Amino acid sequence: MKILARTRAELADALSRLEGRRGVVMTMGAIHEGHLDLVRAAAKVCDHLVATVFVNPLQFGPSEDLDAYPRDLEGDFAKLTGAGAAVVFAPSVAEMYPHGAPTTTIQPGSAGAPLEGARRPGHFAGVCTVVIKLLGLTRPDVAAFGRKDAQQLAVIGQLVEDLDLPVEILPVPIRREEDGLAMSSRNAYLSEVERQQALALSASLRLAQQAAARGEQADDVAAAARSFLQVAPGVELEYAELVDPKSFEPFPADGAGAALLVLAARVGTTRLIDNAEIEVLAR
Repeated sequence: MKILARTRAELADALSRLEGRRGVVMTMGAIHEGHLDLVRAAAKVCDHLVATVFVNPLQFGPSEDLDAYPRDLEGDFAKLTGAGAAVVFAPSVAEMYPHGAPTTTIQPGSAGAPLEGARRPGHFAGVCTVVIKLLGLTRPDVAAFGRKDAQQLAVIGQLVEDLDLPVEILPVPIRREEDGLAMSSRNAYLSEVERQQALALSASLRLAQQAAARGEQADDVAAAARSFLQVAPGVELEYAELVDPKSFEPFPADGAGAALLVLAARVGTTRLIDNAEIEVLAR
């Protein structure tokens, strides 16, 4: 059974035919192998998988790329069902928000305040609101989210924990191209030259991991990535910070243990994010 549902009624009818443990993968379309990794991971622990394709206007700022965001529902449906999705829910904006922008929204917790939250006001409120809506509509046992959007993953994890939502969050590792570039729908915006310049992001993360392996302190680990990106051709650095993987608070300068180096930068007009796990050694 491979069903494309465009309305709530069609989704409800499709879900009524699915018995057993249900998983969901939420996407904005422009499906690539990173998305399909989410489908495959959730399918391994569920009897049926529902994928959603919805470009959510609530999480885009007024100057962001909502209108230009790549859309290919026919191709997305083929890829998602080919990887194991039984149902693809692809509602219109009017179907999701029949009364216009919702008057009730979900505000992110403290993990959503810094970095992406500070630079994209309202973004995580839009994410939390649509996630709550899609969880309510699909009623999954498991929801898979990618580690590439690390702060989003932390925000959603906090949301589920704080509100006692009956769903297991399944984190899935970042999928990278052979040359190290993290897969992203926005990579389609990059020219050939810009794509080569974008490799500086993953290169800076490797430099930071090497610095940590040498025993350098947390501040120096983050500085290794920051210094590299500040002089990388074609790259406009927004931030490169070492944080606690769950709270997204700054990692202590003299701390040790598991940390996350998160970064955002523009290459040409395209804004990219990436991250890597860092193990800071005790001194």
